[in-house]
Amino acid sequence: MTGFNFSDVNLAVTTPFNAQGKIDYSRFELLIERYVAAGVHGFVLSSGTGMHVYLSKEESKELVAFGAKVINGRARVIAQTSALMADEVVERTRHARDCGADGVMVLPPFFEGPTDDQGIIDFYATVSEAGLPVIGYNVPQVVGVKVTPSLFQQLSQIPNFVSVKDSSGDLTDQAALVRTGLPTLNGADPLTPFALFAGAAGLIWGGANMAPKACVDLANAAALKQWENVRAIWQSLAPVMSLIWQGDYVQSVYAGAEIMGYGAGNPRRPLARLAAEKLGPLRDALAPLIEYEAAASS
Repeated sequence: MTGFNFSDVNLAVTTPFNAQGKIDYSRFELLIERYVAAGVHGFVLSSGTGMHVYLSKEESKELVAFGAKVINGRARVIAQTSALMADEVVERTRHARDCGADGVMVLPPFFEGPTDDQGIIDFYATVSEAGLPVIGYNVPQVVGVKVTPSLFQQLSQIPNFVSVKDSSGDLTDQAALVRTGLPTLNGADPLTPFALFAGAAGLIWGGANMAPKACVDLANAAALKQWENVRAIWQSLAPVMSLIWQGDYVQSVYAGAEIMGYGAGNPRRPLARLAAEKLGPLRDALAPLIEYEAAASS
């Protein structure tokens, strides 16, 4: 395993689309600038929250190239390069490397791919040959592959394999990954402060699109072990981070970011905008953060 350099908040940034459903690069640049100004430590481009599975390979590669150019070393860049075929993952990863990305996030083989440990190890060993730090992605409820502590330890023997993002939403399982002593990234929004207290090495955080300043402040306080400050900030974040995890995650993040002034428009089809009856509860959950973000700007 090579060195780990992905601590603090890595924003799984939304991808904006125009009225015709095409990527809106002007709006994307404005969003990046605002998130950089908020102190975001890193960006995940073509993330799940950024509609990775609904971008073509060409769109994803163009998005990574554009985003990396705009960020221009002011924050770290992680590109999601997941695909069904290993050769395509390698191609996308090499492209991300050439664009200056600091690392890639890659789902294990999915849709009837191998589920045995050796098959997963062989897959990531192939990806690692592209020459960038690789972050595995543990989301067993979607992919059907679970990264156990034993598998994590075996994956860590692969050159360039640096971490696992755990989006299982199970704190017990994540704590078991943390106890390996290997750097684990939390990807489950409602677990954020608990994961950091347990020893998670950093965050890949989609919900941070809605309130980047509060999220960065929380991560910075945790890094200083200022747990009373973490708890105070989390009181404002907890209602919305719990709500969006209950369903319609991507649609909720897009809608919430719009409410908070970090709008990326609507998600791309086949996802629709968040249902009207769910906007009221979302606004209520965001109310403490509107005050927090406004105070942080003053």
